[in-house]
Amino acid sequence: TTFERHYRIGDLARQWSFGRETVRKLVKDEPGVLKVRLGRKRSNTVYSVPESVARRIHTRLLNAT
Repeated sequence: TTFERHYRIGDLARQWSFGRETVRKLVKDEPGVLKVRLGRKRSNTVYSVPESVARRIHTRLLNAT
């Protein structure tokens, strides 16, 4: 997974047609998501979502009926 593509919140929000806050809530506690905190505030956290994790989340969303 080190060399797979990583997505940011904005990338996934555009692809999935969701709001940025919705995507943030979906990925923030997901195993495998990299969180980089810039400063002390939570609003300055950058999430990097590996492609395999994004696929897992998207599949779960599609199967939730």
